[in-house]
Amino acid sequence: MKRSIISTPSAPAAIGTYSQAVCAGDTVYLSGQIGLDPMSGKLVDGIENQIERVFQNLKAVAEAAGGSLGHVVKLTVYLTDLANFARVNDAMVRHFSAPYPARAVVGIASLPRGALVEADAIIVLDD
Repeated sequence: MKRSIISTPSAPAAIGTYSQAVCAGDTVYLSGQIGLDPMSGKLVDGIENQIERVFQNLKAVAEAAGGSLGHVVKLTVYLTDLANFARVNDAMVRHFSAPYPARAVVGIASLPRGALVEADAIIVLDD
């Protein structure tokens, strides 16, 4: 199976030893995105802005792979405070439509750069 690396300047550059996404066949594995602004490289302020930026970053990588958020089959969201769970649901309504992807939300102690939220995704491209 052919494997290719996906990269776009419309999302933050990888800040470690990973790729923004890897395509294997018709499946694309999107690395976790935090609320970094791709132009400045700085974390946006506040949970609402970070959630929105995370989904915008995932969208940019999905589009660079030839897909969209509509192609997401699995989404994992990591929150440093599960009290923000409802905010994630509100953002999902703005970025996804039914039928929604499978999803897990995980409460964790901390994220890179002091982020409050991170999400990764798996998309399957149409033939």
